[in-house]
Amino acid sequence: MVRRAVFGDEPRSRLATWAGRFAFFALAVAALSVIIVRANILEIVPALTTFAAALVFAGLAILLAFASFIVIWRQGLKGLGRAIMALFIGLLLLAYPAYLAYRATTLPSIYDITTDPVNPPRFEALARFRPAGRVNYPGGVTAERQRAAYPDLQPLQLSVPQKTAYDLTLALVTKRKWQIVDARPPASGRRDAAIEAVAQTAIMGFRDDVVIRISPLGPGSRVDARSASRFGGHDFGANASRLRALLEDLDDVAGNAPEPKSDADKADKKGAKKGAADKKK
Repeated sequence: MVRRAVFGDEPRSRLATWAGRFAFFALAVAALSVIIVRANILEIVPALTTFAAALVFAGLAILLAFASFIVIWRQGLKGLGRAIMALFIGLLLLAYPAYLAYRATTLPSIYDITTDPVNPPRFEALARFRPAGRVNYPGGVTAERQRAAYPDLQPLQLSVPQKTAYDLTLALVTKRKWQIVDARPPASGRRDAAIEAVAQTAIMGFRDDVVIRISPLGPGSRVDARSASRFGGHDFGANASRLRALLEDLDDVAGNAPEPKSDADKADKKGAKKGAADKKK
């Protein structure tokens, strides 16, 4: 008597099984590389090598998934769900570097951005954390490429006094959870106030250094900023986006800040208080 095939008796595709294994392994290696970078456990090169290995396994998972589709279709094997899952994980892992590759073709190859290429804010406290040759702003070709790609990045002029601008900037940096390395408020004998902090990229957690300079400008103030990657020759637009968002938020909060009172207003208020005290007497 011929035995009827029972649902679930079909053998599973070995290609689908290995596609799933490669996909999960790639996901684990990618997560490990992110942890290494964010926790600063190893140098940047071993961390990037680990992430590159994850991408290789993701590519293999995609190839095995497509091969398993063909085998499953022809031989009626099980494992379609595992193959689809492997394909999804592989594409998900490759989406990020693919996006960066696209950004690399549309944006200039620079890693140091500032609102003032002529007299950029200087890294002082952060200088010891930056690799050799990356402390000073490159200028020259970098400045020309920046002007062409990001013409909107200009010094921000505010109507609030320097101390108010400094306090508002410090509050925004703190809100962004950047690591503040040094904060120099306005003081006698020092014209410019400055804030130096470390920001991390959203996914990989690469550390970028930021310095913000607040200068007096008549009754108001002028804010210049600089953001620079520690490693790599291309920031994929991350530094420009960071500065643009910071300056836009600072402009908004400064516009909503209460107007500072003039000396005449303070004198009038003081006189009014004195007059009220005399009447009570």
